[in-house]
Amino acid sequence: MIKLHQLSVRRGVRLLFESVNLTIHPKQKVGLTGANGTGKSSLFALFQDKLHADHGSVSIPESWVIAHVAQETPAVDTSAIDYVLQGDAEYMDLQQQLVEAESSHDGHAQSELHDKLAAIDGYTARSRAGRLLHGLGFSADQENLAVTSFSGGWRMRLNLAQALMCRSDLLLLDEPTNHLDLEAVYWLEEWLRNYQGTLVLISHDRDFLDRVVTQVVHIEQQGMKAYTGNYSAFELARAEHLAHQQAAHNKQQREIAHIRQFVTRFKAQATKARQAQSRIKALERMELIAPAHVDSPFHFSFYPPTRLTAPLLSLDKIAVGYNDKPIISGVKLSLAPGDRIGLLGPNGAGKSTLIKLIAGELPPLQGKRKEAKDIKIAYFAQHQLEQLTMDESPLQHLQRLDRLASETVLRNFIGGFGFQGDDALAPVGPFSGGEKARLVLALLVYQKPAVLLLDEPTNHLDLEMRLALTLALQDFEGALIVVSHDRHLLRTVADELWLVSDGQAKVFDGDLDDYREWTLNKDKPEKVINETSSNSNKKKGDRRAAAEARQKLQPLRNAVKKAEQKMEKVQLSLDKVEEKLADNTLYDDNNKDKLKTLLLEQGNLKSELELAEMDWFEASEQLESF
Repeated sequence: MIKLHQLSVRRGVRLLFESVNLTIHPKQKVGLTGANGTGKSSLFALFQDKLHADHGSVSIPESWVIAHVAQETPAVDTSAIDYVLQGDAEYMDLQQQLVEAESSHDGHAQSELHDKLAAIDGYTARSRAGRLLHGLGFSADQENLAVTSFSGGWRMRLNLAQALMCRSDLLLLDEPTNHLDLEAVYWLEEWLRNYQGTLVLISHDRDFLDRVVTQVVHIEQQGMKAYTGNYSAFELARAEHLAHQQAAHNKQQREIAHIRQFVTRFKAQATKARQAQSRIKALERMELIAPAHVDSPFHFSFYPPTRLTAPLLSLDKIAVGYNDKPIISGVKLSLAPGDRIGLLGPNGAGKSTLIKLIAGELPPLQGKRKEAKDIKIAYFAQHQLEQLTMDESPLQHLQRLDRLASETVLRNFIGGFGFQGDDALAPVGPFSGGEKARLVLALLVYQKPAVLLLDEPTNHLDLEMRLALTLALQDFEGALIVVSHDRHLLRTVADELWLVSDGQAKVFDGDLDDYREWTLNKDKPEKVINETSSNSNKKKGDRRAAAEARQKLQPLRNAVKKAEQKMEKVQLSLDKVEEKLADNTLYDDNNKDKLKTLLLEQGNLKSELELAEMDWFEASEQLESF
């Protein structure tokens, strides 16, 4: 088993863990969660003996073989399948010994080595490596291509395949789905569910965690807490824990206030001095319970588009591809405000190509693309992260978009994406992938688009930012097309799914569960057709009804939002008035008129706040009754 005992770790001046105790039992599948920077990757480094504890210990059985995904891929001419085979170090060592024994004609050594290869299932190693490559999206022809011929994303898949090839006792995976399409994610889920070793997994994909892990270890405030069950079970348990923690904190603060009041009132009185001193000691001994920090650092919403019309964009018998060679043909699409489409399909089928066409970055080979006048199309793709101006700050990027806006307005806006204080003024060059992705999203949101195109927007985003993006997209009034392997995002924001496959793009009559079955049973299409056809019409109707319901609910959502903004504005004014009323000099005789004015203003604001609260309550009730 893995055992952490009184573990304390610092990176520079920053304390990551303090006196942590944790046990991970053999064959457990553990999801590691926590905000960025809390120490998840550092814990992996401890497991690999690349980082050492400042205090306490990390205990892992010496006999255990540990596998992890390499972050760099060497530029070698080795074939893909041979590169993957290198993940099984014992197999490679035995093969090398066998070559040496054969060259020296040592028959006895050859016999022993063949027995050892049989014992580790070495004679099926090449076919196992082939299955790994196929599961991760490589074709049979690609197995023998040199590693150097693959792009960065595909090389990361090779590194993942190499890690899975290792017959490990402990498998460490850090965001393994980041470079995968949905089909490969489905396959990896099944592989990990059948993995016989101990798995520790870092992921921000809640659906992936739900299907794979049986325990969640959450890192926060230099500690770790283990929760039994998958990610959904963790969310429920943590919410309950935080509710109790906040209640305990509130109760404790009332007790502290009462003690301080007693001390302040009686410490100068001789008859009460002894009691006051005991209260002071009780105050010092009281263990302070940290308030529950459950608020996300990300808060933003989409502005209403500058212009909406129907249709926003239409494609008529479009063919699109590269070098006059079409990848997709015969595409017909009409986008209207409120349309929400999720694109599905195997890697390389043309999803990103179709989005580039819709964005206007790629001309059609044939057919007609028509865009409504004066609408704004916003397009998010991973390559745009590198198009940021590296020596400029997030604030400067926004100022280039809107030179008339005040710095306060822009800083408030960018703060909702996590760029607060000095972060808003720092150059973006050293930013992480997640920070750059947040900035690109912020720039798109600020431009008030009517059509929003998102190509894998959640890569590098943590769970809090993914949730904030999902919530913001719920209220987006324009048309949305999204490609993502994050099923939670697809499930919550897409009303219609399109399948891009075999040179076509058309509506998929089913949901993500049907698509999963279709993907895992591609070789048996008749089975999938039989299983999904009976439910497809109902599901299509359900999606249409959901889209209609969303349009009906929009005015109520707007009313709730308007009331919330009114309440916030009035409360802010009321706070300022009451702050003035707290000034003792205001109650002098010569300030009577000023006091009367402030008291009158206080009464009016309280009445205004009460009316706003009533409006909010009525709109919220109507919204909940739907």
